Amino acid sequence: MSGLVDRLVAHVMGLEVGVMASQARLEARTDPEALHDLRTTVRRLRSLLRPLRGLPGVAQLEAAASRVGDLTTPLRDREVLAAYLLLHDQPQAAQRRMAQMAEAYPAVAASTELAQLLQILDAFPRFLRASQRQGLLKGLRPNIEKRLAKQWKKLDTALHDPAHDRHRLRLLIKRVRYGIEAYPELDRLPKAAMPRLKAAQAALGDWHDCWQWLVRAEHEADLQPCISTWQTTMAKAESRADRVLDKLSADCFKS
Repeated sequence: MSGLVDRLVAHVMGLEVGVMASQARLEARTDPEALHDLRTTVRRLRSLLRPLRGLPGVAQLEAAASRVGDLTTPLRDREVLAAYLLLHDQPQAAQRRMAQMAEAYPAVAASTELAQLLQILDAFPRFLRASQRQGLLKGLRPNIEKRLAKQWKKLDTALHDPAHDRHRLRLLIKRVRYGIEAYPELDRLPKAAMPRLKAAQAALGDWHDCWQWLVRAEHEADLQPCISTWQTTMAKAESRADRVLDKLSADCFKS
């Protein structure tokens, strides 16, 4: 038990360092990967916290992480779109969005949401140690294993639903994948699980990008020239995602 708690504390402190480093990079406005890295770090934090729900401090830290996610999601979507437009001969549309991002980066770095996350994140290891001293972490390992298994079961059920929703599948796959990465010592999944999950997440990510860009194109006139390409790409991404999901289901789940 002590070893698991020690690893949890070390993991949380490492994530805190990652958030602070991303904040500094955003403030400098020089690093195009800073926002992505911030979001990845916060996602890893949320995956670490999900199986710990019910422990002191977890709800507050989850809420703070969620607010940073809500703040940065539309910004990351715009950033990805700008990069796509720049690579696909739409420089004016790309530059408009890149100019918006130049202002957004320092705003995220100075945001109340990020400051609150760092404040709660800094205190969280002390909550863990206090919970340990009070005997609140008894049975922590089996509880985490149970919750990770529950996430896997949800994905199993969704994959075998003929009317599965790709949006929900994408979220479930991300939760399972990052849950494994958060607790690698508790991984009991099939050997093929991680590469299959990564492939499925990538395929569904390509589909999701096209889907949301087509939605944006209904309201943003400078995206109109891309509609035909995105419709074709989205159809191909759907087919590829379905093939990858079938492989995930066949290799990692019993029918």
